[in-house]
Amino acid sequence: MPQHLVTSPMPREACDALLAATRFGRLAFTFRDRVDIRPIGFVWSEGWIFGRTAESGKLQVLRHHRWVAFQVDRIQDQWNWESVLVHGAFHILGPSSGQESQETDLAGRARSALKASMPGIFTESDPARHRDLVFGIELQEVSGVRARLSNAPERALPSDTE
Repeated sequence: MPQHLVTSPMPREACDALLAATRFGRLAFTFRDRVDIRPIGFVWSEGWIFGRTAESGKLQVLRHHRWVAFQVDRIQDQWNWESVLVHGAFHILGPSSGQESQETDLAGRARSALKASMPGIFTESDPARHRDLVFGIELQEVSGVRARLSNAPERALPSDTE
C-alpha cells in the first residue's frame, strides 16, 4: 500500500516540549509594509521565550511594534517534521524598559534560564557578550503541526484557509 503524507495538529503539551528542546528559532516582525524574519537563540521557560540581542535597527522597530511571531521546527526529512508557531508580545527586560518591578523580576528569571541553558553566557569568555539586552516573548497563541508518512487511506490535508 502506498504511503501518504498526514498532517495533524500538535497538542499544547507537545508544542511546549518542542519549544523546551529547541535552542534556535525564527522571529518575525513587521514595520509598515515589510515583514522581517531573523534567526535567534532562545530558551523556553514557563510560558515565555527568553533570549538576548544587541542594540540594532530590529530592536528599534520592536520597541514600537512589539507583536511578533516566532517559529521552531524539528525536521527529520521532508515528510517527517514538527513545527510550532507562537504569536505574542516582545518585551525588552530590565530596568531600562520602563516597567520596573514586573519586568525586573522577569529579567532575573530570563537571565537564570539563559545561564542554565547556555553555560558561559554573560561572562568575559562569552563569544556574543555584545548581545547584552535580554528580551522575552510573552506567549499568547501557540499552535503546532506535525507531518508523518502513513499507510492510512488517502485523505485531504487541511488547507491554509481552514
